[in-house]
Amino acid sequence: MTRYKAEPLSFESLKTIPIEARGGKVRVEDFARPYRKGAGIAGWIESLPRILAADAFRGVVDALRRARENKRAILWGMGGHVVKCGLGDVLLDLMRRGWVTGFVMNGAASIHDFEIAIAGQTSEDVEAVLPDGRFGAAEETGREMNLAIADGNREGLGMGEALGKRLETLAKPGFASHSLVAGAYRVSIPVTVHVAVGTDTPHTHPAADAAAIGESTHRDFRLLCSLVRGLDDGGVYLNVGSAVVLPEVFLKAVSVVRNLGHSLAGFTTVNFDFLQHYRPKVNVVERPHARSGGRGFAITGHHELMVPLLAAVLIELDD
Repeated sequence: MTRYKAEPLSFESLKTIPIEARGGKVRVEDFARPYRKGAGIAGWIESLPRILAADAFRGVVDALRRARENKRAILWGMGGHVVKCGLGDVLLDLMRRGWVTGFVMNGAASIHDFEIAIAGQTSEDVEAVLPDGRFGAAEETGREMNLAIADGNREGLGMGEALGKRLETLAKPGFASHSLVAGAYRVSIPVTVHVAVGTDTPHTHPAADAAAIGESTHRDFRLLCSLVRGLDDGGVYLNVGSAVVLPEVFLKAVSVVRNLGHSLAGFTTVNFDFLQHYRPKVNVVERPHARSGGRGFAITGHHELMVPLLAAVLIELDD
């Protein structure tokens, strides 16, 4: 005999409905199909389920294809990990094929790329060098990046263009072809670099010119606003591996463009990362499309897998 006063609710009068009337979000025709040997990338894409991330990935590919076909902006925003896990050559190839109209970097991405160009290596062992204060103390990186920024600022260049100009003569012949900044500068593809003072190792070097750093990165922000105008009606902005700085910068650029009276609607945004963080989710995927059409996608996965995969799909499906 139960000691409880409450009794289990009777379900005898519960109303049911036919499953056909209820419907379902997942249907057999949306299922994945087994991959056929030799079908290639196009066959693999076609075999994916038309559900969740697989369908979102198709949406990203379709948006990029339409953007290139209609000559709309395709901007790649990148955090440092994208460069230091060896994706520069893949992105440069996409640039040469017309899948990039501008690179947008945080400070870390520009540092790793600069080091690749001048030394063919990057990404120090922080745990090994932090205890004695050697972290971020590489002489060539700090000296040459700061000199490039200061010289470029005097010429009215943004930080990205200033670094590209410096690398034109400084980059080692065996490494220059792997640098996004150098490669983009060579063909006049804009690179903007967006830093917060104190976040990047060159800011601790004696040659750091705070005024030049601030002015040149602000000039790049204004340039980014100009590039963002080109997203209107079909462009694509991809945020790849920046959890804080670039999502914040991008949202402000969107607001500036609209504040100045330019149309900015009907574009696509994408966040690629191995963790979906708050700022990319709201500032890149969601907020830019509020009451303005367009669509945002969030694709989760390691950059060293997802970026080459996306590149392979774009190349194989290229008309």
